[in-house]
Amino acid sequence: MRSSNSPSVPILDGATFIRSLEGIHEYRLDSNGLQILLAPAATTPVAGLMVTYRVGSRNEAVGYTGATHLLEHLMFKGSENFNKAKGNTIWELLETKGALVNATTWNDRTNYYAVVPQEYLPAAIALEADRMRRANLIEEDRQSEMPIVRNEFERGENQMMHALDKQLWALAYTAHPYHHPTIGWRSDIENISIERLKKFYDDFYHPDNATVSVVGSFDSEATLAAIIKEFGAHNKAPILSAEIYTKEPTQEGERRAVIKRTGHSNMVAIAHKIPAATDPDMPALLMLAFILGASKTSRLYRALIDTALATDISTTCYQFRDPSLLISYITLAPRTRHEVMEKRLKQEFQKIISKGVTAQELTQAKRFLRAYVASRRDGPYVLLDSLNEEIAVGDWTRFVTLPQALMRVTTKDVQKVAKKYLIDDQSTIGYFIGINA
Repeated sequence: MRSSNSPSVPILDGATFIRSLEGIHEYRLDSNGLQILLAPAATTPVAGLMVTYRVGSRNEAVGYTGATHLLEHLMFKGSENFNKAKGNTIWELLETKGALVNATTWNDRTNYYAVVPQEYLPAAIALEADRMRRANLIEEDRQSEMPIVRNEFERGENQMMHALDKQLWALAYTAHPYHHPTIGWRSDIENISIERLKKFYDDFYHPDNATVSVVGSFDSEATLAAIIKEFGAHNKAPILSAEIYTKEPTQEGERRAVIKRTGHSNMVAIAHKIPAATDPDMPALLMLAFILGASKTSRLYRALIDTALATDISTTCYQFRDPSLLISYITLAPRTRHEVMEKRLKQEFQKIISKGVTAQELTQAKRFLRAYVASRRDGPYVLLDSLNEEIAVGDWTRFVTLPQALMRVTTKDVQKVAKKYLIDDQSTIGYFIGINA
């Protein structure tokens, strides 16, 4: 063991200490480049472990869309040292002991996590390390899991907002892989081979493409030692996965998507191109999204629901590793026409572009966001999930710095990004037309 300037930040041979921010300590595993984040907080005798892989639907292409998500299912089937035959699967080893275990997949990342009684943290570390490079990926499991994944796909197709959202992204992005839905296209889900899935696994599931985060109640020195031992058994990737270099071409005019399906509701959505999550404009864009459609006092709620034109509204500013979308979704009242709603939406955008937002609106947005920021440490899983999304966009320190940047946003900043990004020629408009509505 090497010495440390702080007794709360252990320094062990095999891992290099990088930095600490607000109680979160970053290390790098010397042998293979694994990033490690430790955030001890002895509030309850529970610890959370998450492995975030920097791979998602962004890393997929035609023929193997949905590979990340299908692999998520297969990687719960067991690994070399933890499997059904040995009687020590993740379910037997952790879930029967009261642990919460699961995984999620999205555009820029995949994560595997366990929230466990603290005495089972070493077992969770050993299990996650084993399936990082020793997962049992076999055709029998692909055949049994494929119908389950296909059923998830079909459930999404039966949801109005999900169906419209998928078409918006597919139309807004013609070159960049954000074009593909995270779950994949149905024909790829059904036909991808186990050999292709193994290649995808071998391309991306390596320590130097991952972050291990541990939060909650745990012994920092013992936990770091366990991570060095278990994850240190793996080598770096033989060849680092190629960075995504495809850039979306400049959009040269408004795009439109229309979906007509059996349904009892109608919807209009307008998406605008925005920059990557780490862009300096992102804090102001998040404020803009809140002011537009995040509460009952928001612009769109007052303009559309209070006037009985709509029954539901929301505006989402997607924070991704690459340039993304800000989307407003409106569920129409029974007698509201799509064209009328589109016009009203654009009028609300224009009001902010021309007149800006009020100091009261900004103050209210900051008050809400301050409460949201505080909630991001509300329990091991919430903290893990919050760190996970920042890791996905390329900078975990945003967990600390983004709240500070949000509080610095001014009304002029919000108007500036509205003028810059709420542009018709950079928009994609979607109509969902319910045939029985």
